[in-house]
Amino acid sequence: MNTPEWLKPGIYGAVIGAAVVGIGGFTWGGWVTGGTAHDRAMAMSHDDVVAAMVPVCLDMAQTDPDRSAKLAVIRDTQTYQRRNALMAAGWATVPGAEAPNRDIAQACLASLDFDASLERPEAAADEG
Repeated sequence: MNTPEWLKPGIYGAVIGAAVVGIGGFTWGGWVTGGTAHDRAMAMSHDDVVAAMVPVCLDMAQTDPDRSAKLAVIRDTQTYQRRNALMAAGWATVPGAEAPNRDIAQACLASLDFDASLERPEAAADEG
């Protein structure tokens, strides 16, 4: 059986072209493997869950009867230990979970205002 003359260079061109397109796509085209896409999706969903749970943490902080004492303890601790103090206060424990979540504690800590006074009046008068 005779093969045409153009077959061998055509196959080489197709293989080299596929390699160039693949390298270009993964390098500059934004292509990713399934594993990388899964890892990115898991990281994004984790961040979204943490962001969704911050209002729950803040609500737990607002309704806690020992709020003033716990805020004083958190405020008096070293800056790098405040997350652990907030976790010890119980505000970073998601309802239904047994242990507090460190990421939720960090996000909640960023949302709490420690420069304000310990006792916040519910209805502050606007002196405008």
